[in-house]
Amino acid sequence: MRQVILDTETTGIDPREGHRLIEIGGVEMINRRFTGRTYHQFINPEREIEAEAIEVHGITNERVADEPVFAEVADAFWEFIKGAELVIHNAPFDVGFIDHEFEKLNAVRGEPLLGPVAKHCGVLDTLTMAREKHPGQRNSLDALCKRYDIDNGHRVLHGALLDAEILADVYLAMTGGQTALSLDAEATATVNASGQQQSMTQGIRRLDEQRPRLSVRLPDETERQAHEAKLQGIRESAGQCLWDSLEQYVDDDTVTRH
Repeated sequence: MRQVILDTETTGIDPREGHRLIEIGGVEMINRRFTGRTYHQFINPEREIEAEAIEVHGITNERVADEPVFAEVADAFWEFIKGAELVIHNAPFDVGFIDHEFEKLNAVRGEPLLGPVAKHCGVLDTLTMAREKHPGQRNSLDALCKRYDIDNGHRVLHGALLDAEILADVYLAMTGGQTALSLDAEATATVNASGQQQSMTQGIRRLDEQRPRLSVRLPDETERQAHEAKLQGIRESAGQCLWDSLEQYVDDDTVTRH
């Protein structure tokens, strides 16, 4: 199952009043595993950002003045989300803005038509899920982080990619945890406005090579004899002992069986 945990930032709260997207962030998971692929894009909204919105996300008009407009990034963004289940906190807000952007673009350029989101993607609203799971409680993203003991101390202002990454952790915690971590990758892949993947170094902490090593204690003769007596008892009671089919390799530090 392919999922994209998604978040957006906007110029205001209502696209019907002409407000636009200014940032999109998405994190890809397949079968509840992070793949390392993300989508992150700032957007020039071609209008002023409201002061109240800037207080929330800290994105100023100057910050996005030189960013591409939505029409320039729409195709790459659509390819990233199409066919996935989108996991969004307060999904009607984000989906409403995304569909509004697609509608404006489709009206200008016609084919190929992009969207609507719900026709081509699944949509899972984690706010609705949280309200059902924790009725009568606060269910903002910050409140859920506190409830599920997820560190969001680095989140001073809202940011689309940061919030998507935090929401991914919250979603996994709310739905039973993560089945596996793909920590073997040295880098993540980020999709840019042209639909190309860009490599970003992943901040994986490596253990200190000078750390103390665990010692391996080999059995002495008394322990070996006791072990052999135990195996003989298994042979006599069961007719066979699987331990006998294993080959033993012993060196100065370890005992391994294959």
